[in-house]
Amino acid sequence: MLLYDSVTRSKREFIPQNPPSVTMYVCGPTVYDDAHLGHAKSALTFDLLQRTLEANGYNVTYARNITDIDDKIIQKSIDELRSVDEITSYYIEAYHNDMSAIGVKKPTIEPRATKSLDAMFEMIQKLLEGGFAYQISNGDIYFDTAKDSAYLSLSKRVQDDADRQNRVASSDEKKNPADFALWKAVGEGVKFSSPFGDGRPGWHIECSAMIEKHLASKDTPFAIDIHGGGADLLFPHHENEAAQTRCSSKHALSAYWVHNGFITINNEKMSKSLGNSFFLRDALKIYDGEVLRFYLLSVHYRSNFNFSELDLEVSKKRLDRLYRLKKRLFGMGHKEVESSFKVRILDALSDDLNISQALSVLDEFISYANEILDQNPKDKLARDEILSTLAYIEDLLGFGLQNPFEYFQHGLSKDLKKEIEDLIIKRNEAKKAKDYATADEMRSALEGLGVSVMDTQEGTFWEKV
Repeated sequence: MLLYDSVTRSKREFIPQNPPSVTMYVCGPTVYDDAHLGHAKSALTFDLLQRTLEANGYNVTYARNITDIDDKIIQKSIDELRSVDEITSYYIEAYHNDMSAIGVKKPTIEPRATKSLDAMFEMIQKLLEGGFAYQISNGDIYFDTAKDSAYLSLSKRVQDDADRQNRVASSDEKKNPADFALWKAVGEGVKFSSPFGDGRPGWHIECSAMIEKHLASKDTPFAIDIHGGGADLLFPHHENEAAQTRCSSKHALSAYWVHNGFITINNEKMSKSLGNSFFLRDALKIYDGEVLRFYLLSVHYRSNFNFSELDLEVSKKRLDRLYRLKKRLFGMGHKEVESSFKVRILDALSDDLNISQALSVLDEFISYANEILDQNPKDKLARDEILSTLAYIEDLLGFGLQNPFEYFQHGLSKDLKKEIEDLIIKRNEAKKAKDYATADEMRSALEGLGVSVMDTQEGTFWEKV
């Protein structure tokens, strides 16, 4: 398996430190608002990576953190006159619901910043004792970047003083403009007790500490195998994480660094200031979650992704083909059999998640399956191969999990669905009573609503055509 490593800027063979075990940590959401398309793209990228690793026989321990203490959360609490806990609980549940809607599996571990303070205190103390951090008179603690000879080795970034001043809030007592906060002293408002005084943790220390607490092995050169997140996190967040771990422990942070690209909307970078921060929940009101999953995964994870509803509609038609194939085989059981299509899809994804190649094989498989079914629909071996491949696609790609008839009902109002289902009940009752005139009348009414009905051993199913 090959993965593109952001640090070496090359594809590398993936070799975990303790095979078949793999440890992976991904920076999760700061829970002060609804999940947007950028959150969805990152979550889907690492969901697909986890599935691909598992399909290759690895046992993955996947941690995705939640930042549940942050200035934005506190400001939201003040603006809405709700407690921080109310704010974070609400948006954590909303995030989980949105991720579930697009088929993202739950991570193995989901550590929260507020539940990991002891680990942060321990790491900060080690950095102070090692001379890599210092506390100023107001109680703030900073990481001393000048003491870390490997600082900026992750991002390969070259900075001048102006750049450093722009990205870091200056303090007269900071030794270097590039130094970043490990602990911010706070006298009033939301604060936590610590060995260093009351305050709140810096953003970067959270992830380093949670990795050390939940995933790190003391006997390996790297704390974890894979660290992931959006491309915007490489600097300064991941750079600073790596510095903290490197200087407080005997190992480096991660063997592989994997970053997904940005999302633009109609060719403008997604930004709340531009009013185009497309919330996932808004998209889910219009489109089925699996349609969004298919579309957001259809472009390689490292590429920047331009969200366009026109492109989404084109992408949906590719997924529709998969569900029309599933309709042809609805209710049929199968034996697990080998399939060259399974091998080819996994081979594509094992090459740095080459989704374009994987979806090309998927399209080829659907055409092949329909041709086989047209030629000999009673060929049991061919059906087993097709159904076995469809089940594999569900597990690996997360596509095709729904009842194919219900998939084509998405977007219809509750009132219209009830009207259709009432007509179907009346039709079935009429058929049972051998009142064929009424049954035909109900079928005509359904056709007038643009509904196609199919009677199966499992019951009557319908779709909007």
